This record gives sequence, C-alpha cells and structure tokens, in this order.
Amino acid sequence: MKFFKDLCFEGEVVTPNNINYEKDRQVWNRSIQKYPIAILYCISRNDVICALKFCIKKNIDFRIRSGGHNYEGYSIGNDLIVIDVSRMKKIAIDEFSNTVKIEAGVQNSQMYEYLGKRGYPFPGGTCPTVALSGFTLGGGWGLSCRLFGLGIDNILEFEVVDYRGKLIIANKDCNSDLFWALRGSGGGNFGIVTSLTFKLPPKLNKVTIFKIYYPKTNLSEQANIMDIFQNLYQTLDRRVNMRASFYNSEDEGLAVFFIGLFYGEPEELKRILEPLLVLPKAEADFEYTTFLQAIREVESIYPRSEKFKTSGRFEDGIYSKCDLLRLASLIKEKTIGSVYAAVTFYGLGGAVKDKGKHETAFYYRDSNYIISIQSVWENPIYAEENKLWVANRLNYLEILTRGSYVNFPYSPLMNYEKKYYGGNVCRLRCVKEKYDPYNIFNYPQSIKEQS
Repeated sequence: MKFFKDLCFEGEVVTPNNINYEKDRQVWNRSIQKYPIAILYCISRNDVICALKFCIKKNIDFRIRSGGHNYEGYSIGNDLIVIDVSRMKKIAIDEFSNTVKIEAGVQNSQMYEYLGKRGYPFPGGTCPTVALSGFTLGGGWGLSCRLFGLGIDNILEFEVVDYRGKLIIANKDCNSDLFWALRGSGGGNFGIVTSLTFKLPPKLNKVTIFKIYYPKTNLSEQANIMDIFQNLYQTLDRRVNMRASFYNSEDEGLAVFFIGLFYGEPEELKRILEPLLVLPKAEADFEYTTFLQAIREVESIYPRSEKFKTSGRFEDGIYSKCDLLRLASLIKEKTIGSVYAAVTFYGLGGAVKDKGKHETAFYYRDSNYIISIQSVWENPIYAEENKLWVANRLNYLEILTRGSYVNFPYSPLMNYEKKYYGGNVCRLRCVKEKYDPYNIFNYPQSIKEQS
C-alpha cells in the first residue's frame, strides 16, 4: 500500500493482497479473467478526480468500471488500475421539474425500485445489475424504448471528469458537442461520468408484462415465428416492445421465448399479438400489474453472471423465408460445452426513430431491431470452441445485417469504429481530439484521434 500513500482518497483501495480482491476483480462475463494492480472504489466525484490524477501522475493505465457488464471486459484489465464508481449510488428526484439525477454507480434495479415506488416507469435496461451510466452511454436499449426512446433520448445532462481532472458539465447548452458524443458512443471514451440527469416519464398505474413460449420447435417453425416478428415490427404499436430469443438449450432443445411490456391492458395486447398467439405451440401469459412488479419479473430471468460470447448487429430490411431459415439454422447445433445458444431479436422502432441518425452518436436508429448471436458455457476449457462457434456464425449474420451495437461489443470486430458508429465516426473523432487530446481515456476499442 506504500505505492498509494500519496493518493488523496476517501474510498477503498483493493490490491491483490486484500481478502476481497478475487471477488472484486470479477466482471459479469466470467469468461473474462483479468488481474489489475488495484481497484479504487470511489465514493464521491472528488475521489474520481483524485484517482484519475493519481493514474496520470504515476503513468499507469486505467479502466473505468460502473456495473462491470461490458461483454468484452473493457472495464477491467491486467497490470492497470480500475477506477470503480459502483459505490456512488445517490439518487435525487425533483418532481417539480420532472427530473431525476443519479450518480454513476446506480444500477437498473435500484433506479426502478426508487422511481417505481413513487409511481414512475423508467426507460432503463432489462438486466438488474447493469449500471445506468454504461447503459446510457452506449445508447440504452430497453423494453420501454419504443414508447419513451432510448436511454440517451431521456438524458438531460452529464457531469464528467475530463483529462485534466476537472469536473465539466455536458448538456444541450454547455459543451453541447460532448453532450452529443456521450449519447451513444459507449463508456470510457471522453472522460469519467460521475452523474446523469434524466427527464421523468409521466406517472402511470399499470402495464402488461407478457411471455410467450414455444417449446420443442423445429427450424421451419422458428423461421415462421421470425417472419411474424419482422412483419409485426413494420407497424407495431409503439406502446409494445419485446425481446425474442430463438434458442437451443441443454435442457429444452430448440425453443422460442418472448418477453415484453405493453403500456396498456391485456385484452388490447392480445389483439395486437394475435399472429403470434394463434400458432399451435404458443403458451402465453399476460399479467396486468404495476410497472415495478412487471420489471421485477423481467429482471428475474437474468443470472448473476455467465460465461459467454456474443455480438449484436442491426436489422437491414425485410428478410426472405430462405434467409430466416438460414438464420434459425445457426443455432441448430451447439458446439461442445455450450449449454445455451441463441439468436435474439431486441425490438427498436417507435420513439427510437423519432430522432435522426445524426442527432446523437447512436447511428442505426432506422433499424427495427437488433439481432444478436450468443453461446453460453460453464466449463472454461470450452471457451475457445464457443468463441469460434460465434465467430463462424457471425460471418453469415454480417451478410444479413449492418453495423454493430456498441453495448454488445465484440473484440474481433474489424473496422470497429465504422461498425459501431456508422456515419458519425468523423464527428466523434473530432470530439475526442477536443476533450481528450492526449488519449488519456483509451481501451482496446476506444475512439481514435483524428488522423
């Protein structure tokens, strides 16, 4: 600890000789195993400033961690310092101005509990332990995005510690170029976000949570369900959104599972979803309940951690039955050691399309949904086989889709800036050069400086 003697810090410093180091170095994707020099748990923005200045003074690489959910583990690393903001969890609501301000460590579940008990929904994510800072910086997909927009469409202001260790504000009037860039470029590119201010959606009483399950499906049935899904999303009521997983699991074999929210009553939703409900194998459940209870049910399907490889890309037009059959066939055979393989559709459209692709850094707003491919394993000896399985299938998925979702990062991605940011790359590089001229904030897929 002598190394840290000149660190002015109120939070906790965890080093390899600390009893909690092994637990604290873990991230959500347990296939990522990294060994940092230390983890600095900040409890205030002053801690963040001190931690950053310390790393710069000592010329030590660092990563920024909020919830630790980056799929490629870019919030951790070997032989570096982790500046961790997960213990910064203050929430302050201002119902007069219809805003809520949070610190950077607040997780989805904590925001939902806080606002839900006060009668508010919120356009957050579905996984309970994802931090809203990382969620929002990458765009912020969730089951409410078709009605309220992405997470970034509800943000009013960021507080950011910049490369000088100075706290700056980014909103539509102050550092507006940085405000633009922070909305969709992913975390860790321009500074350390310490707080976020969101506008509040209107209060409401109840929503409908729905689940539709199709057991023991064959490839033709899966392709048919995909076809119904894509046709629904051409004109779908923006009050509805869902996630549809076409999967092959160790326990169930081939099956399909939908989970979603509707800001309305079950009977109206059943009419909207009739094309899915009339299929012979459909097992549907509808519950009209409070938003908070509905989101708790959504959160309950997520494990505490996983070992997995995945990537998410954007829909690119109407697919033929042949295309969809090929898409379904991607998960017909799992690889060795895989316990779960899936192609998953995440609904977009609605309010997401209300903004243009250049209004924020989130470029692919005109897509109707994200398509991801995933494999999950338990025994680490099968990691490479599973990664190769995903890579091989991505070769076909890339033919059908475009871009790549920065919140579902994929480390082997070639030309990653173009894939993540599309036509916004040049502008993002200009913002990078202005707000991080020495490339202090970097990681394997960070935004590059202007050449």
